[in-house]
Amino acid sequence: MTVRGQIPILRIGSTLLASIQVELKDTTAQALQADMLSVLEKEGARGLVLDITGLDTVDTFVARVLTDTGRMARLMGTHTVLVGMRPEVAATLARMGFSMQGVHTALNVEEGLALLARLVGARPMPT
Repeated sequence: MTVRGQIPILRIGSTLLASIQVELKDTTAQALQADMLSVLEKEGARGLVLDITGLDTVDTFVARVLTDTGRMARLMGTHTVLVGMRPEVAATLARMGFSMQGVHTALNVEEGLALLARLVGARPMPT
């Protein structure tokens, strides 16, 4: 289900999954954020997985949009896990001093879903 952007947002139980398979330009990242928040409002998901396996590069603007999306989702009662970050991307962001604070990370979608299951199970959130 996509509202206005190019990136499909799928529902798996109480979790939303966005697998980003296109390069995120500034406008695409902002559209994904708007789409995600709109879908979260309608669906009330407890978990969100942002899969960036398909991205070769992530600049600081895109990283900030992804992090802010996770923070906004948390304010809406949703845990966010960012998965699939390439080692080069992680190293570059770390060298630049960028922190993904407020967003959990995992190696891949499977580990991200397992992490969400633990987070949701450990800290039930009000409905």
